[in-house]
Amino acid sequence: MPTALTRLVGVRHPVVQTGMGWVAGPRLVSAVAAAGALGILGSATMTPDGLRAAVREVKARTREPFGVNLRADAGDAAERVGIIVDEGVRVASFALAPSHELVARLKDAGVVVIPSVGARRHAEKVAAWGADAVIVQGAEGGGHTGDVATNVLLPQVVDAVDIPVVAAGGFHDGRGLVAALAYGAAGIAMGTRFLLTADSTVPAPVKAAYLGASVRDVTVTSKVDGLPHRMLRTPFVTELERSGAAAVLLRAVRHAASFRRLSGLGWADLVRDGLAVRHGKALGWAQVLLAANTPMLLKAAMVDGRTDLGVMAAGQVAGVIDDLPPVATLVERIMAQAQATLRGLPEPG
Repeated sequence: MPTALTRLVGVRHPVVQTGMGWVAGPRLVSAVAAAGALGILGSATMTPDGLRAAVREVKARTREPFGVNLRADAGDAAERVGIIVDEGVRVASFALAPSHELVARLKDAGVVVIPSVGARRHAEKVAAWGADAVIVQGAEGGGHTGDVATNVLLPQVVDAVDIPVVAAGGFHDGRGLVAALAYGAAGIAMGTRFLLTADSTVPAPVKAAYLGASVRDVTVTSKVDGLPHRMLRTPFVTELERSGAAAVLLRAVRHAASFRRLSGLGWADLVRDGLAVRHGKALGWAQVLLAANTPMLLKAAMVDGRTDLGVMAAGQVAGVIDDLPPVATLVERIMAQAQATLRGLPEPG
């Protein structure tokens, strides 16, 4: 199913696996690439050396194109861009709109730049700066999210820019792919659906928690880092929402210390990254620390398997997913269903 996206990045299928921290590692990304879709490494939870090693591992596993997701506001973003360029990575995606300078540097090196945005004005900005495509996430998506539904946001962006638009938020099957194409998108991006596969390294108890969740068990809270964050509702999340300011600050400092040891960053770096996440919002210091150290809350679940102490980012589709297929099977199934859906549409006239 060739589209503007497949032609741009050189994959067979218009399906993207998003760069989820702690989840989108070499095993998952290489499986997605081998299946003909676009896999994207989640580098926000990797050190620069770890990123370079992960890129090389994917390249050892597959010769298909893949990408790396970056935090545009991270203090070492320029260093990570250098790694992408040096290692010949095909695609760079960004969790936030990157600077004009980063876009220019990547494009000069022949890297395809695909930022993720949650508003039409942000899509217009990065398109004007030379982004090659854009991923647009509606409110149904997991992790940090906005409040505009995908089927409202997507056509706005498609009409506003003349670069390929990839739809994210609420997609998990071939019917959704066809719907996105009908809106004018060039493909879909999925996070939760790829997290819930046999090739995902997320621990079995965590996958079981996702599979056991209903649509109503997926909630949005701002108590993690002061920004709207879609995740599974767990006793830990409920406790976090009920905690007073002192308890939140204590937890924030504890997680900050843990992440500092893991990442090698100094306290000044952590605070700087936390302030960058504020984006002009009036976040308290506890939330600033949590913004810089949300990765530790995700790691507790996605790496350590602690569903009682961690955060499990989740799109609303978590409530309708009930299996763990291999990535190759999932992609094949999505494309077969998309083709069947297209054939089943009524003839015009």
